[in-house]
Amino acid sequence: MKIDKTAIIGAGSWGTALAWLWGKDGRQISLWGNNAARAERIQKTRENSDYMPGLRLPESVRITSELRDCAGAGLIVFITPSTALRGIAKRLRGVIRDGRTVLLSCTKGIEHGTGMRMSQILSDIFPRHELAVLSGPNLAAEVVRGLPTATVIACRNPKCATDLQGFLGSSRFRIYTSDDVTSVELGGALKNVFAIAAGASDGLGLGDNTKAALVTRSLAEMIRLGTAMGGNFKTFYGLSGVGDLIATCFSKHSRNRRVGERLGRGQTVKQITSSMQMVAEGIPTTKSAHECARRLNIETPIIDQVDGLLYEGKLPVQAMQELLERDQKAEQV
Repeated sequence: MKIDKTAIIGAGSWGTALAWLWGKDGRQISLWGNNAARAERIQKTRENSDYMPGLRLPESVRITSELRDCAGAGLIVFITPSTALRGIAKRLRGVIRDGRTVLLSCTKGIEHGTGMRMSQILSDIFPRHELAVLSGPNLAAEVVRGLPTATVIACRNPKCATDLQGFLGSSRFRIYTSDDVTSVELGGALKNVFAIAAGASDGLGLGDNTKAALVTRSLAEMIRLGTAMGGNFKTFYGLSGVGDLIATCFSKHSRNRRVGERLGRGQTVKQITSSMQMVAEGIPTTKSAHECARRLNIETPIIDQVDGLLYEGKLPVQAMQELLERDQKAEQV
């Protein structure tokens, strides 16, 4: 695989972190952001002060708000909000002429209404292109500090996955490969819902015993729903499943955990989202996951309670009490 130029679609914290990671060795990167004024400011200052203050982007990274500047890339990486992916991909379709361009989705979510994963949306819009996904316990704030990180690239074409592994990986950004695109994507999407639940537990001050039990049962629920949606249970025990679940449920850097913590402390969803610069993907994904679970008739008590917190105005104390009052049973994973 020969890639002379990489385009990153989405100039938030993760997009900026990957532009820095992959551009610091002189690799040509185009970083696209939807806000023209912000893109121009970043291009001049070399710093994305809204999302990654203090991080200087290499000169090899070009920041743009024009999708046509991404057209000649051999690899296009999508890191947009999940709710915006379809619209942005349709706009990009008009400027990509080369069917050999590889598409890599780093967006974590499930589409409302359709229940489609992000790679399925991209496959619909770009049916001729090779598609891969990247997911794992990858907190942007730690990646830009040069701390060791592991992740998974999944592609149904093993050679494509191996090529991307060699091209994008490094000693501090260790990449594993997989052919299980479905499970890798679902693990990355669903963990954000459970991180909100874990944060609510923190906000309520319920302690380590409670949180450990909640995260463990979240993994069981992730596997139950994920396999019903076509995933392989073994993959959920890997980096993109339990690994990402641990990171997002426990890290101080996890925005979804922070959303839950603020809910647990009595703030409303509107108060929280209006004060956030970044998108917490667990909020829209909760709605989508709840829809999928009902459609497939899968029992998802934790997802149900998070949905109640976000969309029905349920109080965190009530949600936790309803989880605890469920019938006792034998443990099943």
